[in-house]
Amino acid sequence: MKSDQITIVDIANELNISKSTVSRALTGHANVKAETRQKILELAQKLDYQRNMQSLSLITNKTNTIGIVLPEFSTSFFPQVVVGAQEEASKHGYSVLISQCNESYATEVANAKVMLANRVDGVMVSLTKETLNYDHWKVFIRKKIPIVFFNRVCNEIMVPKVVVNDYDAAFHAVEHLISLGRRRIAHLAGPRQLSISQKRLNGYCDALTKHGIPIDQDLIIDSDLSLNKIKMFVKFLVELENPIDGIFAVNDPTAIEAMQIIKKMNKRIPEDIAVVGFSDNYGSSFAEPSLTTVAQPVREIGKTAMELLLGLIGKDIEEWKPIIRTMEAKLMVRDSTVRSGE
Repeated sequence: MKSDQITIVDIANELNISKSTVSRALTGHANVKAETRQKILELAQKLDYQRNMQSLSLITNKTNTIGIVLPEFSTSFFPQVVVGAQEEASKHGYSVLISQCNESYATEVANAKVMLANRVDGVMVSLTKETLNYDHWKVFIRKKIPIVFFNRVCNEIMVPKVVVNDYDAAFHAVEHLISLGRRRIAHLAGPRQLSISQKRLNGYCDALTKHGIPIDQDLIIDSDLSLNKIKMFVKFLVELENPIDGIFAVNDPTAIEAMQIIKKMNKRIPEDIAVVGFSDNYGSSFAEPSLTTVAQPVREIGKTAMELLLGLIGKDIEEWKPIIRTMEAKLMVRDSTVRSGE
């Protein structure tokens, strides 16, 4: 018998039964005697038989594979989302195919084509910072392949979405700084085309307005999420004639980078400048000082997005509902705003 590329023909010949019986046993068909099924499964395991998923997909029109397309893998947020999603997929017998785009729109388009070529049954997507055109995702809708967007979502396509309460979380984060007596609070914002950036900016502005603090456009710095520009931005903010006393950053990497620059400029955190991030990425609690941040239920985001996606598979497109699931985020107060014991 061949030592590799074992097929159902090999198993059938070894047991002297028909290949159709082997096929039915391996695919869980009920019309196979229990004793025969057991022999087939034991031999298949012994020979390390692997089902030909392409051939099976032609029969069932399913691959039992879910695509997950991510903007980046440089922070802990998206890997943790994948963990939650993969756990949920496995419960239902699905495998996942993961691709990351390195924040490139062109790579996102290419990855979408890879998902189509691999005949995924559905796809979870979080957009890159460059994505302004969504035609590559509309192809999936035309092909009746379900999509669920999460975190960075597309509002043009009416499919389920999983987000956190970005606006409320940002509002409360800035209120926390205001409650500490901070009045010159800068916002290191994200790309305006991202919905999460817009919501966090709106929360920042509305918190200032509520407490009678004028919105100073000089204190709102739009970034493209690249850390190499943060030094210039923070230096500008600290050296203003009326310098800042607080920072609310769009995410934790930005906040931590800002803290490094502040310390190099011989300013104290939080005594001179208090800093708040967003996401509670791995390492935020180990920063010096530990970073006050907004914690998101990351694994739950992945689990919820996968649940919604699996619920669409096999349904007519007319049954797809553009459900929006909003997850609660909460402020984790640490030493970058309030020193322990204060």
